[in-house]
Amino acid sequence: MGSSLADTAQEKIKRVYESLTRAERQLAGVILENYPMSGMGSITRLADKASVSTPTVARMVQKLGYSGFPDFQDALRIEVEARFSNPIAKHESWAQSAPEGHILNRFTDSVISNIRQTLANVDPKQFDDLTGMLADESQALYITGGRITHALSEYLHLHMQVIRARVRHIRSTSNAWPHDLLDIRPDDVVLIYDIRRYENSTLRLAEIAKAQGAKIALITDQWQSPISQYADVSLNCRIEAPSAWDSTVAMMLLSETLIAAVQEASWDRTKSRMSTLEDMFDQTKIFRKFV
Repeated sequence: MGSSLADTAQEKIKRVYESLTRAERQLAGVILENYPMSGMGSITRLADKASVSTPTVARMVQKLGYSGFPDFQDALRIEVEARFSNPIAKHESWAQSAPEGHILNRFTDSVISNIRQTLANVDPKQFDDLTGMLADESQALYITGGRITHALSEYLHLHMQVIRARVRHIRSTSNAWPHDLLDIRPDDVVLIYDIRRYENSTLRLAEIAKAQGAKIALITDQWQSPISQYADVSLNCRIEAPSAWDSTVAMMLLSETLIAAVQEASWDRTKSRMSTLEDMFDQTKIFRKFV
């Protein structure tokens, strides 16, 4: 059975993990540790690294829906290519295989598919855990993103500022971001947006924050940022679109849902802060009123 980017091997492993044998779980841990490169060697090498037999490897990949180890590796190669494709290569790939029809319809179909697949793979418990982390005002909240996703991080930051206190935005694209980490204390929350062409500065930021005892929350794509190795909570979003650039619509949907969930979880506090803010808006006459 072939694999598609609509369902990565990593997601399949996590979905069947509870049904795996002890040896298969041991193997799964080795594969996920340095995914997807961990599965690119020979079947014997992978078995030795996980201290299991080669038949165990063969059985597990079949449980994941692959016809055998070569099919499993083919799926990983496709994922590696997708992770590191640049915008020009992406556009040429789409142009060759783009279905007929207007771009409005093709792009919309792709985005709707991204949303459906994202929601189908979001673990409600992880979502609720993240909601609780963002709502907990006893811990400071730091929010950051990369070159493209910084816009999402700014959007979330603006809303979280209204909902709760002790919220800070980190510009990871600036050389000054280490200054923002000076005040991080154990159990503070650092929420990071990171999608493919994963950025070294964002990864280093996560490493340092984790070393200082922070909890890391990650919103990433279906291939998962390297930051996932440090993440306490990780939510994956589908981002592919018929364009030279990826689509962040599914990530925005998830962000706005988080905003709504955190607001609901702490409504009395949020209502009070909103009321104070509205009074300030009235005093400063920032918004026009038609009454």
